[in-house]
Amino acid sequence: MIDEEKIHALDELVRIVVADLNSTKHIDDPDFYSKPDRQEVYDLVTELFGIVYPGYYKDRNIKIYNRQHSVAVTVENVFYHLNKLVVKALDFGKERGTKPEEIRKKDSFRICSEFFRRLPQVRALVETDLLAAFDGDPAAGSLEEIILAYPGLTAGTVYRLAHELYLLGVPVIPRLMTEFAHARTGIDIHPGATIGAGFFIDHGTGIVIGETAIIGKNVKVYQGVTLGALSTRGGQKLSGFKRHPTIGDNVTIYAGASILGGETVIGNNTVIGGNTFITSSVPANTKVRVKNPEMEYQTSDHRLQIEEVKPGNQWFYII
Repeated sequence: MIDEEKIHALDELVRIVVADLNSTKHIDDPDFYSKPDRQEVYDLVTELFGIVYPGYYKDRNIKIYNRQHSVAVTVENVFYHLNKLVVKALDFGKERGTKPEEIRKKDSFRICSEFFRRLPQVRALVETDLLAAFDGDPAAGSLEEIILAYPGLTAGTVYRLAHELYLLGVPVIPRLMTEFAHARTGIDIHPGATIGAGFFIDHGTGIVIGETAIIGKNVKVYQGVTLGALSTRGGQKLSGFKRHPTIGDNVTIYAGASILGGETVIGNNTVIGGNTFITSSVPANTKVRVKNPEMEYQTSDHRLQIEEVKPGNQWFYII
């Protein structure tokens, strides 16, 4: 027999929680169906990969052997889901609720159509990223291995797709897309960043690239790199201002480096050494590293030996 006291206690707990849900907090929204669903966005990313990488990511429910027909089914399916999400997303952002649904539907169809027109350009950039990864990593066994297994290419591809939606003015969805990649790969690229062709992320875990960062062509970035802002204490007052660095062409940034500030420019053909902390511009054709690191060894008889690591003369030092 069910304990009546426990039933009453649970009823009281339910009333407490429901009463709080009916409050005026910004985290309260009883309309579950008016906003983009996070899982739907994640599924959309997977569907888009089926277009970017046909033959590598495919919908196993589609049993069509004619390639053109198969692509047609995939495109129509992805367009339908994207359009549905964008209609909802256009009701968000800083001017939430200002557009009627009919206007949002027209805008969404236009945006989704333009997005699909841009897919060949996106795929062309992804191809340059793939080739940069193969050329830059001696551990890569094949192009197929990079497509299927390299987190850097995965995160970069999601970014390139999300970036186009960001440029088209879609709220929420681009950030959800890159956060999906962030959760899967440990690589956090804001969809607003501008990244040139031939972008190679090696290993990748812990990389952060901010919204207003600009990255040139043929840039190579290792794990733990931050391209961030000097300070975010201004909060929303800083929105729209350049807060993140500019990286020139053919730059290599080694593991653990932090490059901060909207006025910081790293010149072309520069190499940024590991664990450096940079808040001012660096000229082109420069190599940067931390000055005079030391290695400490303790032997089995507890003797301590300190050895200075002597860098080559070609380095420009940042202390």
